[in-house]
Amino acid sequence: MNSDELLQSTQLSITDKSIFNIKTNADGPRGSIGLSEEALKHAPSGDLFGLSQNVGMGWSPQDFLGPQFLILNSHGGIRKEDGSPIALGYHTGHWEIGLLAKRTAEVIKAQGGIPFAAHVSDPCDGRSQGTTAMFDSLAYRNDASLVLRRLARSLPTAEGILAIATCDKSMPAMMMALAEMRDKPTILVPGGVTLSATDGEDAGKAQSVGIRYAQGEIEKEKAEEILCRTCATPGGGCQFLGTAATSQVIGEALGLSLPHSALSPSGFSVWLELGTRSAKALRNLHKNKIMTSQIMTEQALKNAMIVHAACGGSSNLIIHLAAIAYHAGLKRPTVQDWDKVNQLVPRLVDVLPNGPNGYSTAQFFLAGGVPELMLKLRDLDLLETNALTCTGLTIEDNLNAWEKSDRRKKFQEILFKQDKVDPNEVIYSKDRAMAKGMTSTLCFPIGNLAPEGAVIKSTAIDSSVVDTDGVYRLTGPAKVFSTEKDAVRAVKGLGNKIIEKGDVIILYGRGPIGAGMEEVAQVALALKHLDWGKHVALLTDARFSGVSSGACIGHISPEALANGPIGKIRDGDFIRIEIDREKLCGSINFIGSENQKLDENSAMTELNNRKLNQELCHDPRIHNDTRLWATLQNVGGGAWGGCIYDTDKIIETINAGMDALGKK
Repeated sequence: MNSDELLQSTQLSITDKSIFNIKTNADGPRGSIGLSEEALKHAPSGDLFGLSQNVGMGWSPQDFLGPQFLILNSHGGIRKEDGSPIALGYHTGHWEIGLLAKRTAEVIKAQGGIPFAAHVSDPCDGRSQGTTAMFDSLAYRNDASLVLRRLARSLPTAEGILAIATCDKSMPAMMMALAEMRDKPTILVPGGVTLSATDGEDAGKAQSVGIRYAQGEIEKEKAEEILCRTCATPGGGCQFLGTAATSQVIGEALGLSLPHSALSPSGFSVWLELGTRSAKALRNLHKNKIMTSQIMTEQALKNAMIVHAACGGSSNLIIHLAAIAYHAGLKRPTVQDWDKVNQLVPRLVDVLPNGPNGYSTAQFFLAGGVPELMLKLRDLDLLETNALTCTGLTIEDNLNAWEKSDRRKKFQEILFKQDKVDPNEVIYSKDRAMAKGMTSTLCFPIGNLAPEGAVIKSTAIDSSVVDTDGVYRLTGPAKVFSTEKDAVRAVKGLGNKIIEKGDVIILYGRGPIGAGMEEVAQVALALKHLDWGKHVALLTDARFSGVSSGACIGHISPEALANGPIGKIRDGDFIRIEIDREKLCGSINFIGSENQKLDENSAMTELNNRKLNQELCHDPRIHNDTRLWATLQNVGGGAWGGCIYDTDKIIETINAGMDALGKK
């Protein structure tokens, strides 16, 4: 290699002579920073040096009199001014977030405040499905929240926080972070939704194209066309009430977000206006000294659970809302609390992935969104209407204003005019919902396979496989898998073990210890969108995407690697599933084999005598970061406790372990 080639190979050749226009010092900003003697004598050096940094970044030294506010956001990707990509983000949900952050900063500055901004981006659970990236998904939420909290505390001069997020992990992480900022005014700005394709499929159904193609249900050209059109606009979360959209709804129900803020179509004027409204509301909270702890209360938590049940939200919020409560210093909701709420609250919202019609999240927004739903819930006397919100007013005040607003009337008129959809067919009254056959959202079955519980979105079971008494029943042979990849192959009809009508898929070893409690949306989506899929059930110690539906039972506890009975099931074992969608009770039990059915006691004895299946182990591809997370969250209460880091319990456990080791 000659000298020129060596320079080129090491990227040290000179292609631009302007690189030599360089200096080692500069004049610096003109003027001086006005300080009081008191500040100069007694302020921490960090506060004083921070002023130097502000001026160095171009802020006028004459504009230091206003309060400082921090804008935390989850922006990802690099955009040109015209919106075209220079570097792609991970997903549409964070692609346009920077525009919202810019708008809020402009409004804060116009009101005499000093805005700061920092961001922690987020992965895409849709992009992660079926890959090793899913091992990091839930653990990432904890990491992101931790970094967001550290960023907030690293600017101690900030007198309030405005947070912007959109999707499955950024929204829960942001709410966990805000919940910790108890002595500051805070507000949450949801990042909205992407629109549905005029002629295409929503992002949930589109994720099943590979399996439908493998089963011969769609042509290759159709699959390619579907994938191209699914994300019809460049910004916002998915078009269904998955974890992202449900988290936006929950943020508003908690009172952290303004009325009618969740699920606005990203990039539209109403979405940018939300940035303006939120920045003004934060300044009002600051002026009136209303802190997060006054909003994040037991009342707010109850309202969030009630709204979740009424909208048919993602089961992942069982985990996330427990984590938010922990960081707010509140009692974490238990399975019993969730069961009580779902027994009490009817599902009133007809939005994907639920039926009967399955409208989009944007249509839910136009129908009136969260405040319209809360009006219906207030009529049923289900809400804590005295709960304080980020408007500085109560839920009752907000709903009274919404009910009389032109905003409500005009958006509902647009929905009817553009889509020919009656708002009352998106958000039902209780009587109309019952007449449509809509049932409550979640059921928590138990049994010898789930002695510590499990969860199913019972409202999303296909009604055609539910008996006339409202009970879903399936007794069938188990087909056991320890990886989602193998289960997906079987659903596709590939390999030696093929899923057939009447089977019960057992997918174990995918809980927190085994695989970071990954989502197994691929299997659930396949069963929903294959013609025969409604006749198959899925039992797993993993969790599901919010878009999942059907007879899919997750969060089975204990997980297989914690000596859970699900880890003892073998191919051919017979499983009996019963889910009562009306009484919201259910059971999942091992009952023997096709030729030898066992009574309850004999079945339990058989399971107790079995050892865990030999192939069961934590996924060898799981990273040490996630293994550490799995261990720490297990000490803090596991999935039912929110998968959080309970600091006191972790310290107590480590100290006890160190003491025990020291005595050996």
